[in-house]
Amino acid sequence: MQNAKRSMQNAKVRVSSVLHLSFTILRFAFPYLRSLCFLLFVLLVTPLRGAEAITPEQAAEGWIALFDGETLFGWQPTSDANWRVENGAIHVDSNQKSGQEGWLMTTTEFADYELHIEFQSPATTNSGVFLRTSLDPKDPTKDCYEVNIAPDDNPFPTGSLVGRTQSKPQARPASAGRETWHAFDILANGSKITVSLDARQVASLRDPHPIPRGRIGLQFKEGPVVFRNIRLKPLGLKPLFNGKDLAGWNANRADNSEYTVTPTGELQVKDGPGQLETDSEFGDFVMQLDCQVNGDGLNSGIFFRCIPGDVLMGYESQIHNGMVGGDPTNPVDCGTGGIFRRQNARRIVARDHEWFTITIIADGPHMAVWVDGIQVSDWTDDRKIDENPRRGLRTKPGTIAIQGHDPTTDLLFKNLRIVELPE
Repeated sequence: MQNAKRSMQNAKVRVSSVLHLSFTILRFAFPYLRSLCFLLFVLLVTPLRGAEAITPEQAAEGWIALFDGETLFGWQPTSDANWRVENGAIHVDSNQKSGQEGWLMTTTEFADYELHIEFQSPATTNSGVFLRTSLDPKDPTKDCYEVNIAPDDNPFPTGSLVGRTQSKPQARPASAGRETWHAFDILANGSKITVSLDARQVASLRDPHPIPRGRIGLQFKEGPVVFRNIRLKPLGLKPLFNGKDLAGWNANRADNSEYTVTPTGELQVKDGPGQLETDSEFGDFVMQLDCQVNGDGLNSGIFFRCIPGDVLMGYESQIHNGMVGGDPTNPVDCGTGGIFRRQNARRIVARDHEWFTITIIADGPHMAVWVDGIQVSDWTDDRKIDENPRRGLRTKPGTIAIQGHDPTTDLLFKNLRIVELPE
């Protein structure tokens, strides 16, 4: 009996020791467990910043994502079709209000480009990808190019350019009519349009009367269809900076800023205020450049359609990577890629002390900016026409200027290139 009591007491001591040790471990580990749980929550719940839509390598090559995998930012529906984002893809399958077909159109117009887009649909679906299209296309032989998604018995089966040329049956993959993912790789370069389906060229066209530019549209016509991984690379951009000297630029209004070319061929701006201005003028254009901010939260900007010779009298694509409280969706002072005083960047994508790529597209009253391939602004100037973009809409050509903002300014630029959009 005595042995039994002693065993019970020893067991109680062991249990007490184990509980005490467990509580001690939990007490010291709790803050770390709480941080780990919060990190897991953030990873699971917080939307990605768009990195899934485009890789850093693609962004450096000039690719921009037309779809961020999360929202329809940068797109405009033309009907009541139920366009929506689910599981990182754009879905549409009905138009219960009117039953009519319609499109999801980019808000930006493009001219020459490479386009990659992946799609999935049943074999019976009739849809399409529209190139250089008006907002309300009427005839695919006149006001747009339509790359068809359609059954094999359609006069223009998947990969065809509707009303222009049929896709090659022998080149279409055997799975083209099945509900699996497929990819279009499309080249629109001047009068030449080529279509590849799952890495096989299926259609080619040389148009004697090419449509110069327009939107990209996704069609809802008959049956469900899903789109994802939509990205575009502008073509035809020419160097705006030679990496050797400031030829083609003037420092007439440099004032307190210093603009130099580094031994490694970058354009460096220090101090300010001041500006470096192009000798040439540009109206509607695509511009791309690489930038590095050599400080924390420094301020600069790319001004365009400026009044020549005046002090930064143009639209400004802001450069400022600061965030309020570390929240990338809450930029400081408009944020990199925002249109200053018009539309804040919807998120901060770039980081100080690291190279990032900016893409600016101005087409008429519409302006859009991508940072590292992710679209961060999409703005249309609906003000009255004015010579000065600070006061109203300016669509006429103007110069481009790089801002030296203040005495703390220290930025590097390279790979500045531009192409004017055709009329």
